[in-house]
Amino acid sequence: MSKAWAGGSTRQWRRIRAQVLARDGYRCRAHRDGWCAKIPGHKQHTCTDIAALSGPSAGHAHHTLGRGTTGDDPRYIVAACGPCNLYIGDPTEHADPPNKAVTPW
Repeated sequence: MSKAWAGGSTRQWRRIRAQVLARDGYRCRAHRDGWCAKIPGHKQHTCTDIAALSGPSAGHAHHTLGRGTTGDDPRYIVAACGPCNLYIGDPTEHADPPNKAVTPW
């Protein structure tokens, strides 16, 4: 669980989460939109939405730019299955890969 939720969730957050999940059809948009692949050193994990043959699987809401950056703005939250949301974690904790020089100047 995130440190931000140490005291539990609020009624307002549960309402926003329900709206986001319904908007995305209770499907793992985090995996379909490629958020999992953006993690440095990307490893395979099992997205329950991709593995599921029928029925909705997303029950988590993922803050794409980090809750500290955007708050609980639904424009920056997508539905996610548990494995994907936990795999991605907090996007602000992942550093950008080092820059590689293509040509010497």
